[in-house]
Amino acid sequence: MAELLLEMKNISKSFPGVKVLDGVELRLERGEVLALMGENGAGKSTLMKILGGIYSKDQGTITVKGQQLEQMTTATAAKMGIAIIHQELNLIPHLSIMENMFLGREFTIGKTKWINWRLMRKEAQKYLDQLGIQLDPATLVGELSVGQQQMIEIAKALSMQADILVLDEPTAALTNREIESLFEVIHSLREKGVGMIYISHRMEEIFQICDRITVLRDGQFVGTKRTSETSMDEIVRMMVGREITERFPKIEVQLGAERLRLEGVSRTGKLHQISFSVRGGEILGIAGLMGAGRTELARVLFGADPIDQGRIFIDGQEVRIKKPRDAIRAGIALVTEDRKEEGLVLSQTIRENLALPNLGRLSAGGFLQFGKEKSLTEEMIRSLLIKAHSGEQTVGSLSGGNQQKVVIGKWLATRPKILILDEPTRGVDIGAKKEIYDLMNRLVKEGVAIIMISSEMPEVLGMSDRILVMHEGRITGEFSREEATQEKIMHAAAGGGNSYAS
Repeated sequence: MAELLLEMKNISKSFPGVKVLDGVELRLERGEVLALMGENGAGKSTLMKILGGIYSKDQGTITVKGQQLEQMTTATAAKMGIAIIHQELNLIPHLSIMENMFLGREFTIGKTKWINWRLMRKEAQKYLDQLGIQLDPATLVGELSVGQQQMIEIAKALSMQADILVLDEPTAALTNREIESLFEVIHSLREKGVGMIYISHRMEEIFQICDRITVLRDGQFVGTKRTSETSMDEIVRMMVGREITERFPKIEVQLGAERLRLEGVSRTGKLHQISFSVRGGEILGIAGLMGAGRTELARVLFGADPIDQGRIFIDGQEVRIKKPRDAIRAGIALVTEDRKEEGLVLSQTIRENLALPNLGRLSAGGFLQFGKEKSLTEEMIRSLLIKAHSGEQTVGSLSGGNQQKVVIGKWLATRPKILILDEPTRGVDIGAKKEIYDLMNRLVKEGVAIIMISSEMPEVLGMSDRILVMHEGRITGEFSREEATQEKIMHAAAGGGNSYAS
């Protein structure tokens, strides 16, 4: 029987007016990868913050490597070899790799305060080599890709002699190659006896990389299953407490007239001769590897970046989109890839966020009408099933899935003809994903044209009527729903193409 690294028993935690954890259990063995799953708001983050010493538990016991700890602090967690790599990486861009790795633990010369740069570089190199990371320790972190920064966080954890590593949505912003590298690192850490808690909403990853799965629902422990002895359907049932009959509930809709057409749209160094059209009631999926130009295409369509050449037509009429205001007036809405940085003002309320792109229709005589604002907020909370105390709740306090619904809601209120969804379900739980897919079905029934950019292959295949594939700013493939396969899309995404002529 494997050594028990961590046991959390009967963990409970309340915040004013809300019980967020109620008798939760978790067991982690040496050299295993344990998935921690649950819908947004299930209590996963709270449980990990208790483990990391950020929050104190109200009751329960925590035993690490056989030692029962009364209350965890951040210092205790570090001392016991617990490292948490949060979804929002905790690195300082203007410092080097080695400075970030040993921040607050710098090597000094003798009893002086002088930093021993030579030793620090040597130690940093040791941990980089251990993970197969080919980078100079003196490289500034700000110059690295998100995937490389993720690896630096892992190297930093290893330098702290971590036996327990928590990875929170580690692949959310990684390319396919970076994900493969991360999985190789996880395999190598498993062989070294490191126990890992892996938090992700990506089912395929969980079944590929994890040994067991612990599920929380509404702050309570539901159960733990061996990955080899369960199925995606069973885990979904445990997470949501109900049957989700189809992961991708695509409906067939009679397509309408052409809504949008691009002819030879280019932006120097980003997009090259992009031509395609999309019809009312159609979901056009856009696939490709990170850096392929998908988000750049969305930004051009929305007027966030200018085009250098080419023409854009909406409902058969040529339009000139120089800024987002032009796009909104033309009936285009964009749900951005990064909801926290670009899609929402986290410190503002749901009502204030929903109003932002709709100030014109919510105002009279230059004054914002609170009654109209309130009606819009109530309508969106009701129709999008946003879980909130009221429209006056700050968006930053909502779960990821509910934040995403607010972003979608503020653009639906503009009554768009063309809705661009850039990574619409990133970091969103399985229940909220289903609700977003149902919403997409509702919109296409109303004749809205949807352009869906997604890095999740099953999502692209499951929800699209037609799929375009991009590589290095060019369209290299076009597939109908019937002919599209993962292999064909990946071939085109790598630049292989399918004889697409733009």
